[in-house]
Amino acid sequence: MPRNGKLTRITFGVAAAAAVAAVAVMTAGAASAKQSATTLTGAGSSLVAPAVSGIWAPAYSSAKGVNVNYSSIGSGKGIAAVTARTVDFGASDAPLTPDQASACNGCVEIPWALAGTGPVENIPGINGLQLHLTGPVLAKIYLGQITNWSDPAIKKLNKKLNLPNKTITVVHRSDGSGDTFVFTDYLSKVSKAWKSKVGSATTVSWPAGVGENGNSGVAAQVRSTPGAIGYVSTFYVVQNHLHMVRMKNSSGHFVYPSVKSIESASQILKKVPKDTGISITNPPKSKKFANAWPMATFTYVIVPKNSAKGPELRAFISWALGAKQQKSIQHLIFAPMPKLVVKAAKQRVKEIQ
Repeated sequence: MPRNGKLTRITFGVAAAAAVAAVAVMTAGAASAKQSATTLTGAGSSLVAPAVSGIWAPAYSSAKGVNVNYSSIGSGKGIAAVTARTVDFGASDAPLTPDQASACNGCVEIPWALAGTGPVENIPGINGLQLHLTGPVLAKIYLGQITNWSDPAIKKLNKKLNLPNKTITVVHRSDGSGDTFVFTDYLSKVSKAWKSKVGSATTVSWPAGVGENGNSGVAAQVRSTPGAIGYVSTFYVVQNHLHMVRMKNSSGHFVYPSVKSIESASQILKKVPKDTGISITNPPKSKKFANAWPMATFTYVIVPKNSAKGPELRAFISWALGAKQQKSIQHLIFAPMPKLVVKAAKQRVKEIQ
């Protein structure tokens, strides 16, 4: 798969490091000890886990002396954990439903990253980015109506490919998942049958297939099962050497998720809702969205408005929203968030007390 975005490394210069060390020595004492002992715990989305655990947490610990421990347990469990106040923050790729918002009893959801999810395949003889699908055909596969890779509907879209006479193994998430929300939100917009029979949510009643836990579980199942199709966030495609599918967007172009195509999809947003819950799947037919990926999503940090660690949470989230930290995760296929979303996110951070 082509590499997208610039590989960004967090680098501290020798002089800066020396200065930080000097300040640390000069300010040693009770206040410094208190800061170094601070730990923020979070849990939820596996989509955002590579950014939080792999990039932001170690960088923030080095820069601020505050530890951030994050558990990748899925969006649904992350929402449940912050609702129960067993973690300091949750993370989800799906906006809170009214019932979830009410149960969370005074939580604020803040968009803090922009990414994409999409289908991956393991078809013998077919390489990455070769298979072309449309939304309606993908919906029929997940509805169990198309069950073989040699089906005429698939062959019509892939006349140059030698598709095998092989049964399709459908793989989906078994846990509450933001990726599932994005995937089913998209299918509900392109397939009336899907919308009426299944709908969109972080958990749905799947008509067919095998369920796996987390992005890693789906990725492993697809990789080990010839004939399989699944959906994962883009980082896991690269990490697991999976074959990404090109999807036909509303403008008629077959595209794949990249920093540019995900960023293009986000341009559909003209105004940020008051609760900052946003859906940007399936941008309309337009020259502006000619190369837009149809399954792009914002991912959210969910925080109690009243928290004993309010100042620490405000500081960490504000730091993550900064231009430098947003750029630092682009090599993981996270796209820059639109300025109006960053502005709205920073306003919501102020609600944390």
